[in-house]
Amino acid sequence: MIPAQFDLKRASSAAEAIALIGEYGDEAKLLAGGHSLIPLMKLRLAQPSMLIDIGRITDLSYIKDAGNHIAIGALTRHMDVEKSDIVKQHVPLLAHAASHVGDAQVRHRGTIGGSLAHADSASDLPATTLALGATYVAQGPNGQREIAAKDFYKGFLESALAPDEMLVEIRVPKTTGGWSFQKFNRRAQDWAIVGVAAWRNGKESGVALVNMGSTPILATSVSAALASGASIADAAELAAAEAEPQSDLNASSEYRAHLAKVLVRRALEESTK
Repeated sequence: MIPAQFDLKRASSAAEAIALIGEYGDEAKLLAGGHSLIPLMKLRLAQPSMLIDIGRITDLSYIKDAGNHIAIGALTRHMDVEKSDIVKQHVPLLAHAASHVGDAQVRHRGTIGGSLAHADSASDLPATTLALGATYVAQGPNGQREIAAKDFYKGFLESALAPDEMLVEIRVPKTTGGWSFQKFNRRAQDWAIVGVAAWRNGKESGVALVNMGSTPILATSVSAALASGASIADAAELAAAEAEPQSDLNASSEYRAHLAKVLVRRALEESTK
């Protein structure tokens, strides 16, 4: 399908982009890689009258070692996250999950900030950063604010970003111990029917689910069970405790719940070192 008519303005800085958002309000959408927004526009599920192109704001594309965390600019491409030596060393789960996003073309154009801001529960990186306890930095006309990943996702394609804010940085704590990313899909480049991102270090762990509800799901019951001494098998049985899986053409809600338990068990077994 063809998108509805729109105008486009190119922003040269985050400040200029935020000013344009404030000027055009709800009629404006930010365009980075476009792999989330353009399909919605083609389906007429989004009909902005103004696109603000932020794809050339170079100062928001970076990966830095920031002490106890890794700082990633929101316009950093998926391929850069996947290939980064810093990410591989300190947050290997994130680098591996980034390698599962779409195909090579998508990973060379799509941005981590676009994926997170789009807030699609079927995407790999929202759940992965949620499991890792990331913090997102939003910038608006009144400055910057930090939003914990667990507080960011509000509903289907809905985030805690204010209409006049843009995501500028992702801060991911460094991890030690084991990790695993499990993704079950029909074809290699499809959305996951169910996915699991998990890490474990002793009694500490983080487990999040892909496509098990209207938002990415943090499986807190699994982590609590592990912390109390439960076996992997018993903890995995709680995989869907916080989830609200939906039925669609690919799977029933019951099948998704069963699959989540299987994949969580596999992830915990792989991440236990």
